[in-house]
Amino acid sequence: MRHTLPLAPQFYVTAPQPCPYLEGRMERKLFTSLQGEHATELNNSLSRQGFRRSQNVLYRPSCSDCSACLSARINVANFTPSKSQKRISKRNIRLKRRATSPWATEDQFDLFRVYLDSRHADGGMADMDVFEFAAMIEETPIRSRVIEYTDEDSQELIGVSLTDVLEDGLSMVYSFYTPDLPRQSLGTYLILDHIDIAREAGLPYVYLGYWVPGSAKMGYKSNFSGLEIYSKGNWQEIGDPERFASELHPLSTDPIAEQVANLSLPDIRAPKI
Repeated sequence: MRHTLPLAPQFYVTAPQPCPYLEGRMERKLFTSLQGEHATELNNSLSRQGFRRSQNVLYRPSCSDCSACLSARINVANFTPSKSQKRISKRNIRLKRRATSPWATEDQFDLFRVYLDSRHADGGMADMDVFEFAAMIEETPIRSRVIEYTDEDSQELIGVSLTDVLEDGLSMVYSFYTPDLPRQSLGTYLILDHIDIAREAGLPYVYLGYWVPGSAKMGYKSNFSGLEIYSKGNWQEIGDPERFASELHPLSTDPIAEQVANLSLPDIRAPKI
């Protein structure tokens, strides 16, 4: 008997675990698998509804008593660099960008380990080995690129971004860089360069993952003009970041069944036989 994947994606919920962004809170994720011939359509659709990709999984925070995590993207047409961001671009003028297929290399892994040990030594990825790193980079069922940044003089690898190419923009899945050049603000620079890439490609958005008001790790995203956040089922300009206080309330998150029922899924019809 021939078995096929169901046309409608199946959604699941992770068990609660300590939140990596806000102390004293528990996180939970709504997720579905990303596979099959319609993976691109599903990824495009759910990315527009606040989901993120991790290898062959799409997920979105669905914490039972907190709604602090908000999906964020930059509207390229509305972005204007600040004076400090212009200075950051000038400081990194000698970095050269190279986009490649999603293949992991030893140089990438070495830089990844240095970055984790310096910035996220106690994070969930701290124990990743080379095989898990390769899976993170290479296991993608959609159009993805690894964008490398090297020093023009030394040819040293300075930064890397795993980037998905969506129908309406670029999604920065995961970025890492050398921690030895703090003055160059490489995290900000990689975002600025992705805005340039999106503009050159005629793509309207750069998806940044989640903005978490109250979290020092994630708060920097509100420094970019043109930022939009996904809240209550809609994308909206962030305006004053202070209006999105980290909410902790039993009614702040809809029940899982309602969340799934309200998702807009691509029209994937079974082929006629």
